[in-house]
Amino acid sequence: MNNIRRITTAICLALVGGLLAVTPVSAQDDEDAAERKSASQQTKQAHAVSKEVYDRIQKAQEMVDAKDYQGALKSLNSLYNPDKLTEYEQSNVLNYIGFVYYNMDDIPNAIRTYERMVAIPSLEEQLRKQTTYTLAQLFTMEENYNKALTTLDRWFQLETNPAPEPFILKAQNLYQVERYAEMIKPIESAMQVAEKRGKEIREDWYVLLNFAYYRQENYRMVRDIQKIMLVNWPKKRYWFSLAGAYTELGEDENLINAYAAASDQGMFEKESELVTMAQLYMQREVPYKAGQLLEKEMASGRVSKNAKNYRLLSQAWQLSMEDEKAIPALTEAARLSSDGELDVRLGNALLNTGKYAECVASVESGIRKGSLKSPDNAQISLGMCQYNLRKYNSAINAFQAAAKTPRSRKIANQWINVIRAEIQRNEQIKLAEDAARKKRQEIEERRERAGRA
Repeated sequence: MNNIRRITTAICLALVGGLLAVTPVSAQDDEDAAERKSASQQTKQAHAVSKEVYDRIQKAQEMVDAKDYQGALKSLNSLYNPDKLTEYEQSNVLNYIGFVYYNMDDIPNAIRTYERMVAIPSLEEQLRKQTTYTLAQLFTMEENYNKALTTLDRWFQLETNPAPEPFILKAQNLYQVERYAEMIKPIESAMQVAEKRGKEIREDWYVLLNFAYYRQENYRMVRDIQKIMLVNWPKKRYWFSLAGAYTELGEDENLINAYAAASDQGMFEKESELVTMAQLYMQREVPYKAGQLLEKEMASGRVSKNAKNYRLLSQAWQLSMEDEKAIPALTEAARLSSDGELDVRLGNALLNTGKYAECVASVESGIRKGSLKSPDNAQISLGMCQYNLRKYNSAINAFQAAAKTPRSRKIANQWINVIRAEIQRNEQIKLAEDAARKKRQEIEERRERAGRA
């Protein structure tokens, strides 16, 4: 699971980018219409701005469009006067000042401006919600994650029907402060809301959720999430993550199947991945597939032709009972190895294929190199090769060397007895053959004498 370590937090700000709709109302208009306004109309009037404020904001808008941010800021700051502006006008001016600071990449001042704005008692509910959420996003940008979280909590109290994205923003901030267990609930809430609204559940949401469960060592959930991700976004790293979950759960069969599926899709490129696949084939007791894979990839150059990989290839062929195929791999592995272990294994493969002279040469090379795990077994292999070459005295010497080790003493002595019995039998056969030859010779001589007589 080492690949589940980094989560990139992508924050897409949805700032209140434009001025709220404002209605310019002149003093004369107010005077002429005063008697005709109802209570509701008076409420609307409280949410209007004067013509002067409207014009100044419009002028600031033009400066922003021309990227004259300093000019816009100067104009708006000179306009802002709590003693002369209604709270509604104050909120509009502050809203636009904050927007200008944001465009200037002056996030700290944008934050301070929006905080003054949400402190206005009569601020409209919708604008309070929008600005509170904007503040949460800005705190996130400034890496003030704890402040972002408390601000989001305030926003969730204001918003009765949140979209999925704020839940994800909360989870991203929780990730940054390493409160991993708390990430799960908001992410799953985001997914539920998205599903209810018919919206797409994004890949990066599953990445966050997978990480959260991984940190809780809930590998069953990691496994299930990876399956979903592989159906929707079939990527190599998700196969590896799934394999990691199977490893933790002890589901070895599924682990191998996951690797095999990735291999069949041609997702493996690195040598380590290809070698791991071969090792898993051998673990699954299908060494022939391991041999095929390694032989192909060593020929292609994607797997190095070194002693370690030749050793693995030879093991695959030997476990497949393919000694002939194992011999080339063992020959190269032994050539590249400084110890004699592989020479002895090569000797055993040569013994199994009836190449006894080569067997003797290989085992003797291994004994000379040394660093053998079982020198006694090497002597037994040497003795068997020499026995098959009918080099009985050399074979006895090898078995006697093996008999010095207690574990090999019994089998070595059995071989010595077999050889001595065979030597004795051969001597008896030779004596019998000599006697028979002598007898035939005597008979032929008698016949010759009888014929001359």
